[in-house]
Amino acid sequence: MKVLIVSDSHGLVNELEELKKRHKKEVDLFLHCGDSELTANEVAIEGYKSVRGNCDYEEKYPNELVEEATTAKIFLTHGHLYGVKSSVNNLLYRAKEVGANIVCFGHSHYLGMELIDGILFINPGSLRLPRGRIEKTYVILTISPDKYKTEVYDYVHGKIANLTTEFSREE
Repeated sequence: MKVLIVSDSHGLVNELEELKKRHKKEVDLFLHCGDSELTANEVAIEGYKSVRGNCDYEEKYPNELVEEATTAKIFLTHGHLYGVKSSVNNLLYRAKEVGANIVCFGHSHYLGMELIDGILFINPGSLRLPRGRIEKTYVILTISPDKYKTEVYDYVHGKIANLTTEFSREE
């Protein structure tokens, strides 16, 4: 199964539409980790499972979601309610509470992937205002029974090959 993960698009519409067009044939699930700044009925956000970020005023977005993805359970949240700019410990505890194998979050605008206690944490960075790098990034996650593979994409230039990472699944 393939999952596209994006966050912190802060009002961008054309870019979210373009991601759906580019990847619709290869991706099974589209996730937005919040701060879209779009209303829930905006066409650009249709097709994305999305949560509410600190810059989202649309109350129809939930603060968190749990999605079943074949052999994994994904916990999706923006991160501001869990203090992710300081530590991912609160997210780790919540992921364990909901039985998640994967945590997708944003808020800090910093791209990163890390395996902690057998749980994969993914922050896809930001499509609009990246921090720590110049590329406007998103991630495509491939979930298989024995591993996770993360591929980082720059919105403008495509896949950043040297950032592709594989993580062994600890079951």
